[in-house]
Amino acid sequence: MVTASCLPVVGLDVSKATLAVCYQVGELVKHLEVSNTKTGFQQLVKACGAQCRFVMEATGTYNLALAYYLHEQGGEVAVLNPLVIKRFIQMHLSKGKSDRKDAQWLLRYGQQQPVKVWQPDETVLVECRQLEQVNEQLLKQKTMVSNSLEALQRQPVISKLALKRLQRMLKTLTQQVALVEAELLTLLEQRFADQMTLLCSIPGIGRKTAGMLLLFAGGFTHLDNYRQLIAMAGLSPREHTSGTSIRGKVRITKMGGGLIRGKLFMCSFSAKKMNGACAALFDRLVAKGKNKKLALIAVCNKLLKQAFAIVKSGVPYQADFNSKLAPTA
Repeated sequence: MVTASCLPVVGLDVSKATLAVCYQVGELVKHLEVSNTKTGFQQLVKACGAQCRFVMEATGTYNLALAYYLHEQGGEVAVLNPLVIKRFIQMHLSKGKSDRKDAQWLLRYGQQQPVKVWQPDETVLVECRQLEQVNEQLLKQKTMVSNSLEALQRQPVISKLALKRLQRMLKTLTQQVALVEAELLTLLEQRFADQMTLLCSIPGIGRKTAGMLLLFAGGFTHLDNYRQLIAMAGLSPREHTSGTSIRGKVRITKMGGGLIRGKLFMCSFSAKKMNGACAALFDRLVAKGKNKKLALIAVCNKLLKQAFAIVKSGVPYQADFNSKLAPTA
């Protein structure tokens, strides 16, 4: 929920080791620096109080423990995209940069702009995202070892020991990837059994994609419409035109959602054949002269619209089903 603040606002610039804190008492702006540890969190709450709106940037793992702690203490937490704050600072033509200044800009943003109140994800989603990260790291290592193995096999002189070690590493990594993927899907199916069944009813979406989509969308619990889902996946169109001189191509934003976007693009090849609505959309766009890649991206959007409508309605895929949640246009 995006709301204006009726609570005192605290700006927090988070780094690995420290927190730069900026808060206001009457007309006086105060600064504080504490460690990014539980002791520092306690000092922060003692100085500012718990009943505040704490505004911070998303900084990967560095801000999570702080956000959880402040939420548990009864405070409101807003976790912002760093690009939003960067543009806010640029808009005010600010010069120079420091942790203190950044904390003060976060304070000003929280005072002047409505922000979305952050809520922690349920434990199973956090654990599943951690497994997903492990899987991505294993896949990268597998690709690296596979490339090394291929390069070695092209050499005029090949060490049998080196070849044996690389083959063994590749086999181990392949087994680990399969194991982690199975564990991840098991956790998701235990938590989202009904939603998994609904998503797998969509032609073109398999079990792995359904699981990734549920994890990416947080079980669809915090989404109000399919446009939010498309924007999260970086599939929203972005126009670049100005006057008569600039006529750029319309491209997708690609802001976030790289993993699910890639998975959906692979699914679009089967969806344009097996999924009636996707096939009709693909054929219509190609007949209008659009290139096939653009048509496939449109199919990705269509799959997300169908997924949102089906999960929200609880009705499995039907070829002739029309829903106001996912219009066919």
